[in-house]
Amino acid sequence: MKQKKKWAVLALTVLLLGAGGLFLYRSGFFAACTSIPALRAYIDRSAPYSHLTFFVVQLLSVVLAPIPSNLSAAAGGMLFGTWPSFFLTIAAVLSASLLVFLLARALGQSFADRLVSRAISDKYLSIVRAKTDTFLILAFLLPFFPDDLLCILAGLTAISTPRFLVIVVLTRPWGLLVASALGGATLTLPLWAMVLLGIIGVAVFLLGMKYGDRWEESILKKFRHTKEDSSRP
Repeated sequence: MKQKKKWAVLALTVLLLGAGGLFLYRSGFFAACTSIPALRAYIDRSAPYSHLTFFVVQLLSVVLAPIPSNLSAAAGGMLFGTWPSFFLTIAAVLSASLLVFLLARALGQSFADRLVSRAISDKYLSIVRAKTDTFLILAFLLPFFPDDLLCILAGLTAISTPRFLVIVVLTRPWGLLVASALGGATLTLPLWAMVLLGIIGVAVFLLGMKYGDRWEESILKKFRHTKEDSSRP
């Protein structure tokens, strides 16, 4: 009976995710992901329900992972302003992160395999299991790790739900706040601060694009060596 219930929940989850993906496709969301202005126009078209549409998009972006949440947060900043975009984004991202974590915890590897590619799973799962807290904190703070997919893999580890939630709450908001601020740069900031924030954002983006793979591999190698050393008698 327990196994039947598990498969029923899995089937319902896949159905809901499929429906969410179909909704995004039919509504033109994926075509709008080509640029921040296009994404902003997509959200703006749903007025007077723009805020709700933005929240749903941010929620589904974690579950379905079609685009980074930072990109849509920047579009929300342009549309609603820094703080409304940030609070809507963080509410959606935290809710979705906990949702996929709990689904992976309840449904196991069969659920994770439907959302996480075998290459990503092979690359990260053993490290997430061995160094859960440290690795998740580092991965959520750095921009070149697949945050949303790591939330799913974390559900396959022994980390407790409260502990996972604390890590997510303490680490995931910062990048989203910067993205919302860049998109909704307000006049209350002095010009020099706006320029400095823009320069830092561009620099981080360019460095991440150029060196992100190297940094990621270096960090993963260090964790693998630490794991091997700790397993030796």
